[in-house]
Amino acid sequence: MPDTTTLLKADELGRIEIVERNGVRCIRRDIRAARWWARAFAHRAAAREARALAKLEGIDGVPALLAWNGRELLRSYIDGRPMQQAQPRDTAYYRNALRLLAQLHRRGIVHNDLAKEPNWLVRVDGGPALVDFQIAWTRGKRGRLFRLLAREDLRHLLKHKRTYCAHALSARQQAMLNTPAPHSRLWRATGKRLYKLIARRVFGYWDNEGKGRVRDS
Repeated sequence: MPDTTTLLKADELGRIEIVERNGVRCIRRDIRAARWWARAFAHRAAAREARALAKLEGIDGVPALLAWNGRELLRSYIDGRPMQQAQPRDTAYYRNALRLLAQLHRRGIVHNDLAKEPNWLVRVDGGPALVDFQIAWTRGKRGRLFRLLAREDLRHLLKHKRTYCAHALSARQQAMLNTPAPHSRLWRATGKRLYKLIARRVFGYWDNEGKGRVRDS
């Protein structure tokens, strides 16, 4: 049976496709399709994702790393819808999402990109899943910086909970939302506007969608 592919995203960093091989779906990140000036960054990002997925092997709610050869990254397909489409309002979703984050952090991984709703999936059984580990912390060291970044992972989840399930926020969670980490406050005051400008003008990302544009060539 020949392979079938469905394009999900194509931008300056390459192509992301659903690939079906012998009736089994997987996700392929092809960095050979990246623009020449972005190819080195695309390679580093894919290699980082491969390291993160390898360290998270066996965790339910995280894709399994199937292959990485320096040109293509293959990961398992998780059946579900991105958060901005599914809009989860069940408190159980956020309770299980907190457990999923705790598992990541125990393995020494911080996602670092959980403000984007498309990186959260709502699976067909209603449970959470995480995708896109391109900028994850993979060093494994659990020092002060790790703890700050892990806290921001959690705070971004709570932001989504505030959007879709605000009544279930505890007083402690509300307090965390009201006290972003110092580096987060500095980022919002300085680099965030520049980041948004580059993301929109160069990569075609808009606001919280994070899905990018489909390139013509």
